[in-house]
Amino acid sequence: MNRSSFDRAGLALMLSTILVWAGSWIAMKLIVPYIGPFDFVALRYVTGAVVLFVLALATRRPLAMPPWGLTLLIGLTQTAGFQGFVQTALVSGGVGKVSLMAYTMPFWVVLFAWWLLRERPTVRHAAGIGLAAIGLVCFVEPWNGLGDIKPVLLGLGSGLCWGVGTVLSKRMFERHRPDVMVFTAWQMLLGGLVMAPVAWMVPQIPAQWGWQLSLGMIYIVFIATAAGWLLWLQVVRRVPASIAGLSSLGVPVVAMLLAWALLSERPGGAELAGMALILAGIWVVSRAALPGRQ
Repeated sequence: MNRSSFDRAGLALMLSTILVWAGSWIAMKLIVPYIGPFDFVALRYVTGAVVLFVLALATRRPLAMPPWGLTLLIGLTQTAGFQGFVQTALVSGGVGKVSLMAYTMPFWVVLFAWWLLRERPTVRHAAGIGLAAIGLVCFVEPWNGLGDIKPVLLGLGSGLCWGVGTVLSKRMFERHRPDVMVFTAWQMLLGGLVMAPVAWMVPQIPAQWGWQLSLGMIYIVFIATAAGWLLWLQVVRRVPASIAGLSSLGVPVVAMLLAWALLSERPGGAELAGMALILAGIWVVSRAALPGRQ
């Protein structure tokens, strides 16, 4: 197979990944009436971790846990914190708004990499963050009153947690070089287990197991979590990192379009302008020079 065939296959895989992950936002919103947010997080990630451990066994990978302290911190931020904020935000917030706030992750990565990894941001990083800040103001529309700002803040919190987890994951890979699948399974398991006592202590609606919740969980656990993660690995292998990174632009856009078509979540003019500015900021940050280079 020639190089162009590989490129086409890689791009097709990337588009498939975007669709799978965008669809997971619709599924997460649809199951909100049937399960509490913390029950969902614990169930999703403990089950997802089991699936990945089974795949690791099938591919004869060593199952030893990477350094537990750092793995736990990543599970707390990238799994428990990120998904906990997301699912709580979706209780009252729309898919488009919450997913876009969650995908502010690249900006938080820049800031926390500066603090924790001493990776000084470039002028382009600053420009991207500035664009996103203006977009966020348009999105919130403070001139119309703040209204229900809770989903926006929770969405930003999810992006922050994801950003911290990403920076900590980078440190893990630089220092310890764990197997990607096994490391992902362990941090998902720890994050899910941490959420279990939270789910038990915090009052929530009782889980209502019917076809809606069952189908939603099957999609989220097996397709969005396990299959989506494996698709992403193939994307990383086949597509240049600069192009693969732009998939962060695609997921909230497709999620917003799906929510518009399926859930009648029609964004207003200011929201569309804010979305465009935030996505432009994400694009600028994802295309920015490596730290130390202009």
